[in-house]
Amino acid sequence: MRRAFLCGEDRLTGRSFEHRRQWVEDRIHELAGIFGVSVWGYAVMSNHLHVVVQTLPEVVASWSADEVAERWLRLFPRQEQDSAMRAEVLAGNEERIKDLRERLSDLSWFMRCLVRADCPVG
Repeated sequence: MRRAFLCGEDRLTGRSFEHRRQWVEDRIHELAGIFGVSVWGYAVMSNHLHVVVQTLPEVVASWSADEVAERWLRLFPRQEQDSAMRAEVLAGNEERIKDLRERLSDLSWFMRCLVRADCPVG
């Protein structure tokens, strides 16, 4: 039997994972402020979560290239690079901005950034 805890307490060992619940909730709200989505609801269970999300590609389509670049760089900052310069270069690349618009209104990318540690928002 696989025992994986997202939140709550492991009754066998007494170890608590409850501290993760607030992190998950905060992460959902943070990502909702970056992606073109509406989060209608969520439930964080002991070993999984449910998120009800509506993607809003029409909202993302209305964002300027600068706004798309700024939002993407909030998701994937690079400490070793000047963020303003990186945003300017990114905003000037039409093909890349087109790709990022799609990603910023995509449920799979939203969930990827919610569950993966290599998407370091915050």
